[in-house]
Amino acid sequence: MADQLSTPKMSARHVNVFYGEKQAIQNVSIDVDLDNVTAFIGPSGCGKSTFLRTLNRMNDTVASARVEGTITLDGEDIYASGMDVVQLRARVGMVFQKPNPFPKSIYENVAYGPRIHGLAGSKADLDQIVEKSLRRAGLWDEVKDRLNDSGTALSGGQQQRLCIGRAIAVEPEVILMDEPCSALDPIATAKIEELILDLRGNYAIVIVTHNMQQAARVSQRTAFFHLGHLVEHGPTTEIFTNPREERTKDYITGRYG
Repeated sequence: MADQLSTPKMSARHVNVFYGEKQAIQNVSIDVDLDNVTAFIGPSGCGKSTFLRTLNRMNDTVASARVEGTITLDGEDIYASGMDVVQLRARVGMVFQKPNPFPKSIYENVAYGPRIHGLAGSKADLDQIVEKSLRRAGLWDEVKDRLNDSGTALSGGQQQRLCIGRAIAVEPEVILMDEPCSALDPIATAKIEELILDLRGNYAIVIVTHNMQQAARVSQRTAFFHLGHLVEHGPTTEIFTNPREERTKDYITGRYG
């Protein structure tokens, strides 16, 4: 069932994903909007990360992958033959499970995207984008005196915020986060969660998480995946307190997962 949101930023309709003969996602339809952080929850291997990767065509990098159905960004089909995938991935940014800063300076990690996308006319423009992005990522005060240090020298939590700053720097419209805190300690996790709440409304945000408490804390809408199916989705409070489907109830109450 697809309940209507204000204005969907991205819409998926009847999406199927295959890896060779194996079907990983079955007939998924969902909308994502700017006002709500959407969490994808479900047991390991249920398809939530696979589906997330269809939203910026990351599955294109897997030779055996095939995607059917329609996914639109502002009404435009992202799988249309004329779609510029590099541009698409600038508009739909991705933050991975394990922080993956480039082996470059903190400054260069953030400046790289704006530079290749031609977003800065001068060094001063670039400096401004780097500062603004690091501020938005809640990292500026910690790194402003060592912008020339390597990004890989930061702690795990700082590296993940650097990766979020890097994603923000190219002015995306959507940010996809694939278990962004699973490699982090509780303090770093709290900072990332705080950041997600701060960024809400400026970007459409989708987070895949195996941590239900996290989904409850940061999202306003939740989608529950099981064995490649989207079992149900709706307001987070409803999914957690009054799920319609027995499978959702069993997962939330810890009967499996």
